[in-house]
Amino acid sequence: MFNRIIQVFRIPELRKKILIVLGLLVVFRVLASIPIPGVNIDRLSALLEGNQLLGFLNIFSGGGLSNLSLIMLGLSPYITSTIIMQLLTLIFPRLKEIYQQEGSIGRAKFNRISRYLTVPLAMLQSYGFLNLLINQGAIDPLPLFSVLQNVLIISTGSVVLMWIGELISEQKIGNGISLLIFSGIVASLPSAVINAFATYTPQLLTTYIAFVLLAIVIIAGVVYVNQGERKIPISYSKRIKGNRMYGGSSSYLPLKVNQAGVIPIIFAVSLLLFPQFLAQMIAIFSQDLSLRLNGLVSAFLNNQYIYSLIYFVLVFVFTYFYTAITFDPEEIAKNLQRSGGFIPGIRPGEQTGHFMKKITNRITLFGAIFLGVIAVLPNVMQIITGVGILTIGGTALLIVVSVALETANQIDSQLTLREYEGIR
Repeated sequence: MFNRIIQVFRIPELRKKILIVLGLLVVFRVLASIPIPGVNIDRLSALLEGNQLLGFLNIFSGGGLSNLSLIMLGLSPYITSTIIMQLLTLIFPRLKEIYQQEGSIGRAKFNRISRYLTVPLAMLQSYGFLNLLINQGAIDPLPLFSVLQNVLIISTGSVVLMWIGELISEQKIGNGISLLIFSGIVASLPSAVINAFATYTPQLLTTYIAFVLLAIVIIAGVVYVNQGERKIPISYSKRIKGNRMYGGSSSYLPLKVNQAGVIPIIFAVSLLLFPQFLAQMIAIFSQDLSLRLNGLVSAFLNNQYIYSLIYFVLVFVFTYFYTAITFDPEEIAKNLQRSGGFIPGIRPGEQTGHFMKKITNRITLFGAIFLGVIAVLPNVMQIITGVGILTIGGTALLIVVSVALETANQIDSQLTLREYEGIR
């Protein structure tokens, strides 16, 4: 393994890409350490510990929320805008056509619209979040001009973070958004381990053992499901051009069990965070209504049973939804037919599309159930043990393993293009 990593750095182009990605991650960590003024650290820590959803947001912001940094919102506005845009594809067929049928140009248009939508969402969310922190005493009361100034700074931080994520994605060394979240989780591991040892008592020995076993189960399960695939046999008919015969070969089309990767988890948590931000944004019109709605949302989501059920359903639905958006069986069936390919025993064209859609739905069912169970399993453990560290730890571990596998696969494909052995 070590020799293969050295082999990666011996390739000038690949070494340059990896160094660019590492440099961008360093910039991200620097931004996460620059706080806004007027922060009450003690009140903020108490607020984060008592609010599970804000704990998740702190993970997704790379720890930027824990000290109210310039990027305290993290990628939440961009993820929310992406969710909105993908939901709109169900309403407006033209958007779906742009995303699925116009190739890379269409996806570039789609992403451009998502970026434009990120700016107003970041401003609304930053205002709502500042209002929440002021009401909770985590920030000293600010005059209107200072509030607007901080809204502009925080919104800019989210836009800069979105730009950094896209620069990372352009290097084709993993997904930029996922890698930023990954680096934030990894950066918080040392302090989490220190806190775990600092709060250790003999009574919690069973809980700590359960957490380690849960981590092993999650790692093994995520690796198994992410690497699992259904191979669809493909045959190509013979064609004669001039004096030569083409085709007549056989291949297979791999359909991954979990084609959505870690995106459903990120989408689900972002959607769970949105009602609380919405309740704070209503403060623009009515402070009393905002406080009532915020209390209602907090009481609703702090119920572990209801929260776990909603979390599971959202992860399950987003797994199917994201797979349907990114994988179009009918379009693949058309491409196969154009190239003279067919599935043995299945008529080319429409029947091939139906067959692939049925297979995709079946294997995605297993992947969606698995992701949902793994996502809520730490919550179930918290209900049983009463220890909150497992809730965030399990989800963070799930994201870390999935992103590490995705990045390793992309680096492996880069090596394969250059006729090198993979890193697996």
